[in-house]
Amino acid sequence: MAYDDIYAAWKADPEGFWMRAAEAIDWERRPSKALFDENAPIHEWFSDGLVNTCYNAVDRHVEGGRGEQVAIIHDSPVTGTRAQITYAELQQRVARLAGALAARGVTKGDRVIIYMPMVPEALVAMLAATRIGAIHSVVFGGFAANELAVRIDDAAPRAVIAASCGIEPGRVVPYKPLLDEAIELADRKPEFCIILQREQQRAELTPGRDFDWHEVQEGVEPADCVPVEGNHPAYILYTSGTTGQPKGVIRATGGHLVALNWSMKAIYGMDPGDVFWAASDVGWVVGHSYICYGPLIHGNTTVVFEGKPVGTPDAGTFWRVISEHRVKALFTAPTAFRAIKREDPAGELVKKHDLSSLQTLFLAGERSDPDTIHWAQEQLGVPVIDHWWQTETGWAITAIPAGLGEMPPVRIGSPGLPMPGYDVRVLGEDGRELPAGELGAIVIKLPLPPGTLPNLWNAEDRYRKSYLDRFPGYYETGDAGYRDTDGYLYIMARTDDVINVAGHRLSTGAMEEVLASHPDVAECAVIGVADPLKGQLPLGFLCLNAGAGRDPAEVVAEVVKLVREKIGPVAAFKLAVVVDRLPKTRSGKILRGTMAAIADGRDWKMPATIDDPAILGEIAEALKTLGYPKS
Repeated sequence: MAYDDIYAAWKADPEGFWMRAAEAIDWERRPSKALFDENAPIHEWFSDGLVNTCYNAVDRHVEGGRGEQVAIIHDSPVTGTRAQITYAELQQRVARLAGALAARGVTKGDRVIIYMPMVPEALVAMLAATRIGAIHSVVFGGFAANELAVRIDDAAPRAVIAASCGIEPGRVVPYKPLLDEAIELADRKPEFCIILQREQQRAELTPGRDFDWHEVQEGVEPADCVPVEGNHPAYILYTSGTTGQPKGVIRATGGHLVALNWSMKAIYGMDPGDVFWAASDVGWVVGHSYICYGPLIHGNTTVVFEGKPVGTPDAGTFWRVISEHRVKALFTAPTAFRAIKREDPAGELVKKHDLSSLQTLFLAGERSDPDTIHWAQEQLGVPVIDHWWQTETGWAITAIPAGLGEMPPVRIGSPGLPMPGYDVRVLGEDGRELPAGELGAIVIKLPLPPGTLPNLWNAEDRYRKSYLDRFPGYYETGDAGYRDTDGYLYIMARTDDVINVAGHRLSTGAMEEVLASHPDVAECAVIGVADPLKGQLPLGFLCLNAGAGRDPAEVVAEVVKLVREKIGPVAAFKLAVVVDRLPKTRSGKILRGTMAAIADGRDWKMPATIDDPAILGEIAEALKTLGYPKS
């Protein structure tokens, strides 16, 4: 069946469609139905089934006779090491760590925070938590101590699993001091920590609280898989909120298993045994869905890559990994390809490797610019598929499916067509559906499909306010765009102030809170400006206190350092300028969108509600000192 037939089949009988998809999962107790909508608009999937994530990702493959297949390839150019772990070896490692957690009292429903770099042990930790019914929350290793502390307080974990350090090109990043500071800052302290000691920098353990990864597993009974209800959370993943307070997205177990397993074949064209590489990080949703869970549930080999697209050692490292490990499909962010293209525009390094195994390139995380897609198509000679999804959805809202018969044509500039389960609409401010070609708010008719968020962690009111209240009966994506006459979607902008830096969604509100904490800053604003490499970069405007008497350059340097400390290097905050005042509406709202349009050199109209139009001229002059607009 082709895409059109599959999508029509889902629309005609969504219940039957998802129950058939659920047959590919091994259930301890089969669910009585797919959708549980008794508490609509809060929807759940497969709620009364009993199932275990780790069993489906690991044990069933071993029991099915595929224990000697490689499950994880670890490729680390920053340490110069490569390793392979079979499914049988993975089962033993996960069961031992799960046993160590259980021996220290971790049980079903307890939270475990994981603060790890791109090492196989990060996946072992995730799977060990799900094995015993614990709920994990992975925090990206690049986040600063106070960001980790916020997540510790929200999740209230019984345990933290961390590594002693992460490794970046040319430097070692100690994690343990950040963890210690975060626990000091947090009100809700974990009972214990398990630390993976890496030889590049060993950490000092706190007696009574911290335990060595290997030592804590000695002599423990390996844990069996604990079946949990279909609506039991597998994990919490924090995503930036417009208030600066992160939102804890819940991923329910049953729908997560069904949707990811279905997507591996239907969207990515993968068969069990094929090698899949998502060049992302376990701290982001891509790492959860398509480094760890999706490939392993489906019986693929997954690549865990500890390196960068350029500089480890050069812009050919992606091609080496594909060639060496016979990767069938690569999933990465457009930022990675922009960086590679910038270093090797003629593709000389591409020619040095045998890329015959590669069948498809998938891009996501931000809007893919046509130049990058054309370059990738020319260099690789395979379909380049842009697709669109969110932390909240956990898998693709729109794509060009590679595994549903003949692929629909790719349209450059569009991330494709809606996948089964997603009834995507474009609405005007009044909530009415807009005709093809007209820009509006992109929404999804409820219920969302399996695998998407059913709620936020301990924050149902915020869930309703953030996603459901503005357009009753729909999930508000927060993106604006339009559809063409054939149903292809085009994403044009965010409808809130979350910016996208190299595929990482970051809150400008959170950065503004940091800037405002500087003693000399009276008022501030942060906008996202277009960047050819990272997609967007944050740019700050600072109004200093009267009589501060400070050199503006010194203040800028201090706030840049402050954001790095409070949010982390991932924010890529390096641009700021001191101005006398900020443009506002008469009601006091700062005109961030207008400032961003000026910085990017886009057409803009004088806002009707502006308090003083002359301020925009001052903003334009300030932007010129930073070289904006670029053209």
